[in-house]
Amino acid sequence: MTQSVLRRRAGDVVFWRSLAFNVLFGLQLVVIALATVPVVLFFPRRHVLGVAKFWCRANLWLLKTVVGIEVEMRGLEHAPHGAALIASKHQSALETFAVVPFIDDPLFVLKRELTWTPFFGWFLMRLKMIAINRSAGGDALAQMLAQARTAAADGRQIIIYPEGTRRPVGVEPRYKQGIVHLYVELGLPVTPVAIDTGVFWPRGTLKRRKGRAVIQFLEPIAPGLARADFERLLRDRIEQASNALAAEATGADAPGVLQRI
Repeated sequence: MTQSVLRRRAGDVVFWRSLAFNVLFGLQLVVIALATVPVVLFFPRRHVLGVAKFWCRANLWLLKTVVGIEVEMRGLEHAPHGAALIASKHQSALETFAVVPFIDDPLFVLKRELTWTPFFGWFLMRLKMIAINRSAGGDALAQMLAQARTAAADGRQIIIYPEGTRRPVGVEPRYKQGIVHLYVELGLPVTPVAIDTGVFWPRGTLKRRKGRAVIQFLEPIAPGLARADFERLLRDRIEQASNALAAEATGADAPGVLQRI
């Protein structure tokens, strides 16, 4: 594949389109939230999940139409069905909603403060997300495990970001122990997810690039590995695949040069 083809996946920066998207994104959230208040308050959770998936698809349409960012999903044959863990690289807000329509019954491990957000927090609480008090220190792992056991018993897919927060493309990864703890204690398969969304939607800026971002489900890791072996295998799979996607998107020889593109 030539560099001219590779470059087509990551196009020009579109500042004003990104600003317009932010405004429309917020308005859309408020409209959908207000229009579906009866569903959120009185209907079973599966109906609330249907609203959430509709909202996520609407976001993807808005992102493509206004900003010019299309999302390609790869490896969907590896997307889990039934109780499982999904460990995803985290680079932007994009992947937090882009994967939802493609997972049967997803829930996220997230910080508790997000459930306090008007409108959006209602959905998070009704969808029974795993909300963690990060100031609780060691107790946070116990909180996460207790809620994850309930979700696994219900056959849900638990999405966790192993680094705990968004990280720019090309920087040294910082994996935490949460995913390792869940893997060992729950005995569930883990599906790694690689992304290059940070190329198109970097954290903390409106300098987004139009083009085609990729989210890729990788081969699942079966339960039963030793902690150290699992941690190493998970990190290697996610980082190698994410770096390859970023290089493919930009035509760069290595992710470290992305800041100069």
